[in-house]
Amino acid sequence: MQRVVSQKLKRGLALATVAAAALIAGCGGGSTQQIDPFAPTRIITFGDESGAILQSGKKYTINGLSTDTQLVDCRLNPVWSQMLASGFNFVYPQCNADYVALPQGIMYAAAGVKVADVRDKIDQHLSNDSFGPKDLVSIMVGVNDIVDLYRQFPQQSRDSLINEAKARGKLLADQVNRIANANGRVVVSTIFDVGVTPFGQREKAQQTDIDRAVFLDDLSTAFNTSLRLNLLNDGRLIGLVLTDETIQQMVRYPSAFGYSDVTHAACRTDIAPQDCTTNTLQVDATSSQWLWAGDTLLGPNAQSRIGSMYLSRARNNPF
Repeated sequence: MQRVVSQKLKRGLALATVAAAALIAGCGGGSTQQIDPFAPTRIITFGDESGAILQSGKKYTINGLSTDTQLVDCRLNPVWSQMLASGFNFVYPQCNADYVALPQGIMYAAAGVKVADVRDKIDQHLSNDSFGPKDLVSIMVGVNDIVDLYRQFPQQSRDSLINEAKARGKLLADQVNRIANANGRVVVSTIFDVGVTPFGQREKAQQTDIDRAVFLDDLSTAFNTSLRLNLLNDGRLIGLVLTDETIQQMVRYPSAFGYSDVTHAACRTDIAPQDCTTNTLQVDATSSQWLWAGDTLLGPNAQSRIGSMYLSRARNNPF
């Protein structure tokens, strides 16, 4: 009798195990469930100079040079927008050196752009195009807004400028939500703390009324916090990249990221930012071991890391 009961018990446990496995698979927890990865058909990029590529192929970082002609090769030292695009085998027309017949990238990012300019560029895009579920829209903007607000101090009070930084962060969130509501798929980034940039550190040294680096940090934080608080939080249409946290870690622990300098700009000041190359650097500067290319411009390694973060978010977000 005991043997019969034991056999029935084992059979019952086996059936329960099968039933549980079927239930988990049906709810999305089973390894056999097929989840289609996000496969966009084009990439549309908005933002400032950090992700921009000029018609010449030059970028606002340390441009790489071809070994044979010593001319700028836009494929070298890619900026974050290129890293993201290449992850899906896309290119922008501004860097189509391999002559892809139909580049799938649309580049709206440009030097000096602020949040209000991104709003206008979205208006321009929607005037003759649309956003769809196979559009990967990437955005990084806000650093120029922080510099713009900072330069209004002390004519404008600290509190009023902090409030304006919050307003601009919300304006960016509104634009991201606008794209998502139009059925696009968006990856947006926070901005790095402008206080830790070469610009911020120089302002701290030259202006002694208040700690200018801390003020720039406060403006940057207000912007980022407002951006994050006002984004649609559905977990599906919008992905967020935390560039602020990443750059802060690099500044705090430079050796862990292979940096020897996280304070100064690697590019010479007599060279236009878009003309900086591996041949026009400050004495002792290197493109790989200096965090900053310019006053508020990231070097190639930081650009690459941020681009990888964008790509990871685009691939892992349940678009």
